[in-house]
Amino acid sequence: MTIQQLFDTFSVDGLMKVLTYDPEQPLIFSSGLFLFMFLGFTFVYMLLRRQQTARLLFVTLFSYYFYYKSSGFYFFLLAIVTLSDWLIGGQIGRLVNQNIPLGDDGKPADDYTAYEQASRQRKAKWLVALSVVIDLSLLGYFKYTNFFFGSIAQILGNNFQPWDIFLPVGISFFTFQSLSYTIDIYRRQVQPLNSLLDYAFFVSFFPQLVAGPIVKARDFVPQIRKPLVVTRRMFAMGVYLIVIGLFKKAVISDYISINFVERIFESPDMFSGIEVLLGLYGYSMQIYCDFSGYSDMAIGIALLLGYRFPMNFNAPYKSTSITDFWRRWHISLSTWLRTYIYISLGGNRCSRLRQYWNLFLTMLLGGLWHGASFNFVVWGAVQGAGLCAHKFFSQVVLGRPKNYESRGIMRVLAIFVTFHFVTAGWILFRAADTDVSMSLLTQLFTNFHLELLPDVLAGYPWVFALMLFGFVSHYMPDTWQRRLVARLSMTNVFVCAVLITAVIYIVIQVKSSDIQPFIYFQF
Repeated sequence: MTIQQLFDTFSVDGLMKVLTYDPEQPLIFSSGLFLFMFLGFTFVYMLLRRQQTARLLFVTLFSYYFYYKSSGFYFFLLAIVTLSDWLIGGQIGRLVNQNIPLGDDGKPADDYTAYEQASRQRKAKWLVALSVVIDLSLLGYFKYTNFFFGSIAQILGNNFQPWDIFLPVGISFFTFQSLSYTIDIYRRQVQPLNSLLDYAFFVSFFPQLVAGPIVKARDFVPQIRKPLVVTRRMFAMGVYLIVIGLFKKAVISDYISINFVERIFESPDMFSGIEVLLGLYGYSMQIYCDFSGYSDMAIGIALLLGYRFPMNFNAPYKSTSITDFWRRWHISLSTWLRTYIYISLGGNRCSRLRQYWNLFLTMLLGGLWHGASFNFVVWGAVQGAGLCAHKFFSQVVLGRPKNYESRGIMRVLAIFVTFHFVTAGWILFRAADTDVSMSLLTQLFTNFHLELLPDVLAGYPWVFALMLFGFVSHYMPDTWQRRLVARLSMTNVFVCAVLITAVIYIVIQVKSSDIQPFIYFQF
């Protein structure tokens, strides 16, 4: 946002544009508008720091406005999910937490009480099912209707004209987050909230609303009514994550995407195999910087507001296996899938063959969660097959324990193989359709031309410089980050402000004129 644009904002037309939904100008963390508005938000937030209910109401209203700026009037879906799960969660809590009189042997006092207990459990289970049906029905209609009917039409050989259905930003994230609440109440891992405001705050909290992390109720609900405390360490870590996240997204990811990666995936037949390979490496860095950059900013903003989110990325390209990768990539989704799908299917409390099936099906559903197309289904199936193959080879063939870690040259080789398996999978994830995927593979294996490498590198110097910087910094020891945060915690607010301003200046110098939405907004 330039100075002139800033002044234009205060005109009547400018204010109307800021206050109303514009599909071409979503309110995202890396935009100048958000950074400007966040300053005003923070000022009011700190004025209300001792007025807990007023502060929660203010943040909730701002969160709804934030979502309105992303998806227009579809914010009513967020309200429907919130109200329905709050009411259902309250009913489940009354059923599962009701005291049961016990006899001297610790069992229900009589058969009638045992019958009542079983009856309450059945009712609670049906209420959980109702919550699942409501949330997934909304998700299914807006995200999968065209995919479902289009697939049926294709099987039957009929033509299908896609319906004009708008996909609200982040609907997959807040439906999964809200589902965790009702399921956790049923499992007695969290108590139902008496206040609708508290629950609306949990579901709509704007830092993680549209692209995660997916925060489970048991982790966040206990923080809602705690006194507002932001330690020097929290402030330093928050500033550090915002700066790093902004640089990842607006400098590295957007630049290499616009200037190289998009060109490769739009017209792969026009490029040699070596350019396609570098494009795949570029997309690996792009999607990591894009998504982890958003997560960094979300976690950082939450820390500045006094709330802690779990880590969502842990240097995933350092992974020594596909299993290790999914412990490090999109950790909140992996944890959600394991907790609420894999374990519900039986997890590892069954035969080995059934364990593999549970794992494969969980990742298949995880692939479908990412998008309504066969590309994502196949991508999920490949990831599931890879997890099963690694589990079998490591534990059955080699007899290694679950927490085995490679050392030395074997570790380097394991990281190399895992990275290229993941990168190959991104073809399905990024390609528009099967034809594009096949074109990419054809160029890789039939038209490689390694001799063109010097010319390609010379043609895109800044693209490959940023890619190199991204990979080198990715493999830096974790201790470096801890030292930086420790140094930052010893400085004052002025130094932090200068650091953020410097990064914003760099962003302005390299960013394109158009806002580049975060990749995971489509999920």
